[in-house]
Amino acid sequence: MKKITHAVIPVAGFGTRMLPLSKSVPKELLPLGNRPAIHYVVEEAIAAGIKHIVLVGHAQKSAIENYFDINAELDNQLRTKGKGALADSLNWLPEDVTVSMIRQGKPLGLGHAVLAARPIIGEHDFAVLLPDVVLDPFTTDMATDNLAFMIAAFVKDKHSQILVNEVADEDVHKYGIAQLSDKNDIKQADTNASFKVAGFVEKPNLADAPSKLAVVGRYVFSNQIFDYLAKTRASVGGEIQLTDAIDALISQYGVNVTTMRGDSYDAGDMRSYMQAFIYFAEQQLKDDK
Repeated sequence: MKKITHAVIPVAGFGTRMLPLSKSVPKELLPLGNRPAIHYVVEEAIAAGIKHIVLVGHAQKSAIENYFDINAELDNQLRTKGKGALADSLNWLPEDVTVSMIRQGKPLGLGHAVLAARPIIGEHDFAVLLPDVVLDPFTTDMATDNLAFMIAAFVKDKHSQILVNEVADEDVHKYGIAQLSDKNDIKQADTNASFKVAGFVEKPNLADAPSKLAVVGRYVFSNQIFDYLAKTRASVGGEIQLTDAIDALISQYGVNVTTMRGDSYDAGDMRSYMQAFIYFAEQQLKDDK
């Protein structure tokens, strides 16, 4: 069966929620423990079987592309000093994995950023990973859970998949919330589960929310999403909304949601980022003992 081998990671945003940290350093390169946040996102994609990662960026975000490239001068200097193991650890991408960058061009929202990757993705089905969202790599198996599960589910039934997680009542208004085809499907367990979704309500009040299952920031899309994005008109904030294209995809082909296993961290929000940094650092220090 055809596998998902391509992924899109939108990295063009300026990260205003992370100022002043993100004034001169891309928010995706801010550390969680001893690695940049985007490092974990790319590791997650690779563990799930992704071979070609497309970064949709901005002219001022070239440092992200450089992070995944080989710094020949630094590599040579480390090896000359007998630090070959350290040099090897910096060049950690597997040889069969490619990282490309394409520019979004105009700040027209997430839907436009995903569409900007079309020249590289071509006719492939693909995953989308939002770099602000970092899934806990210490309590789940990235080779089988969450994104990997979604890819396997897509390969099996060809329904696009969107990762969701139940949030607290007071947080419902912050997220896109899933409206399920059958409310009996709502169940949170220590395992991934996939079921049909009827649509999404963007940042509803708790009283109007169809569920408490919030979109987490991981998607697996049929290539057909590109056609819908190309037809989607700018709406809220003058941006092309990914959710508008998803709604069109649902009505024509059906889409599933996958319940998340483990925890996620918003690395694009200052408070959540600081909590995540402490957690990741504690886990890594524990492993070093």
